[in-house]
Amino acid sequence: MTDVDILISGGGVAGLAAASVFGTAGFSVLCVDPAPPITARDTDGADLRTTAFLQPAQKLLEEVGLWDRLKDHATPLEVMRIVDAGGAAPEPRITKEFKSAELSELPFGWNLPNWLLRREMVAHLGTLPNVEFRPGTGTASLLTRTAEARVGLSDGTRVRARLVIAADGRASPIRKAAGIDATTTRYGQKALAFAVTHPIPHANVSTEIHRSGGPFTLVPLPDHEGMPSSGVVWMERGPEAARLATLDAPTFEAEMSARSCYLFGPLTLASRRTIWPIISQMAERLWSERVALVAEAAHVVPPIGAQGLNMSLGDMRALRDLAVAAPGDLGSRDMLQKYHRARHAEIRARVAGIDLLNRASMMHAQPLRDARAMGLNALYALPPVRKTLMQMGLGARG
Repeated sequence: MTDVDILISGGGVAGLAAASVFGTAGFSVLCVDPAPPITARDTDGADLRTTAFLQPAQKLLEEVGLWDRLKDHATPLEVMRIVDAGGAAPEPRITKEFKSAELSELPFGWNLPNWLLRREMVAHLGTLPNVEFRPGTGTASLLTRTAEARVGLSDGTRVRARLVIAADGRASPIRKAAGIDATTTRYGQKALAFAVTHPIPHANVSTEIHRSGGPFTLVPLPDHEGMPSSGVVWMERGPEAARLATLDAPTFEAEMSARSCYLFGPLTLASRRTIWPIISQMAERLWSERVALVAEAAHVVPPIGAQGLNMSLGDMRALRDLAVAAPGDLGSRDMLQKYHRARHAEIRARVAGIDLLNRASMMHAQPLRDARAMGLNALYALPPVRKTLMQMGLGARG
């Protein structure tokens, strides 16, 4: 039986980040995932979504030595632009910009493709002697006691750990094995994710365009084949998203260019399209005996405002700080209850807030879309409110 301080279930971006966070803090770590990470953009199954690391998340990546690997690939997000195109015609009627310069000299965040994050994170783990990443191996069983957890792996081996971290996604096997329930909200939406090129430079502006069905979001990427490029997440009601996913490229490009209001000119597909369902989800608690939930095992939100992985890194910072403050209590009931108290209320508030924003973006009836536009105008017109919203978006506690 292998003994480690921490076993991390899940080798996605969140699990790999957690392995770096706890490995650089001096703990022995084993990270497992049943599927090897796909680390090339054009490989089947590659995650074509992007992640915007907001300022607090970037600082954590810097602390654990990851940022040096990522910074040359990152595109700064200096302006968050919200466009309401909810009028009779699909064209901008209200445009508001939130500028990072109102808060600090730094950008709001930095955007990176998820497939590249996996590549660089796996490479970084290879430099940490106290961390083992075992792709192609999942968790098969969980048995916990007051002093330890025993985890059976799919390769037939067993691991004894002081703490098990569940970073294994919205259907988390560890969460289920630990008997922790989760509340799920289904919106009947799906999201398309893909990359595009366009003739008008993005100027490091992230743009959310609201009409109905959900936001159409363009986030800056480095140039692709000599052209300005952006990552796109296009949220629509399920049947419409499924229809869009099957269109031939020229027809799809015409529809997505119209949905983008031609803010960057005609859009050209620069990758294949991926599609996934949109939900909100929250675990009833963030811990069980010798188990801590982080990332999508603990909370799932629609992709609005770059909150998902940034909330996840907030989980890891809180858990790491507790572990470092009292290494002898790693995985104890007292430590895990403190972790729950530190994170649960804030997570609940953010999940509720993003749920509200998503429902507002989905509005189809014209009077409701008009009310949404009036609300955007009202919020933007009040400088203290605008500044507070930006600070909360960056991760400050409200």
